Amino acid sequence: MRAIETIKNIWKIEDLRKRIITTILLVLVYRVGSYVVLPGIDPANLDALRSQTSKGLMQLLDMFSGGAFSNASIFALGIMPYITASIVIQLLGMVMPSFQKLQREGESGRRKLNQYTRYLTVAILLIQGPSYLVNLRVQMQGAFPADFMFIVSSTIVLAAGSMFIMWLGERITDKGIGNGISFIILVGIIARLPLAFAAEF
Repeated sequence: MRAIETIKNIWKIEDLRKRIITTILLVLVYRVGSYVVLPGIDPANLDALRSQTSKGLMQLLDMFSGGAFSNASIFALGIMPYITASIVIQLLGMVMPSFQKLQREGESGRRKLNQYTRYLTVAILLIQGPSYLVNLRVQMQGAFPADFMFIVSSTIVLAAGSMFIMWLGERITDKGIGNGISFIILVGIIARLPLAFAAEF
């Protein structure tokens, strides 16, 4: 009963209500996008990919992407390339004097480090995109459009999808509730939990 009263009181605060609605709408955009299949891929031919992502490391990747990995979605690479880039930049800050200097410069240094993180994210995406498509071709066995232009265009779509997720996370941080990137990861994990439990039991 007390929890219901607390929710009612939260809903009465206009700014908080707007932030909750904004967060829900942005999360809905993310969840819908995880079901949008790459152009040129027939969803009926993805059974082998779903089987591959039902166990081991692939299952973990699929969980972090909220199922987009196994759906061959435009969001298939998820937010992980950005997290990887962030970790690399943090490590560089421990060993490289130029990065250490930026870390000490306050807001301007933080902006520059964020810019480097984005550049590194794009570089990682341009490596991971074709790698994902090679795996997809192996799993689909002949039902995969193998021409060069498809690989290039799909890599661009996958990279744009991940950058869009990153943008959604930043909007949630600015106009929604909590840390947007963490929230998107949490939503992805929660979305895959029922299937993970079903596969386990």
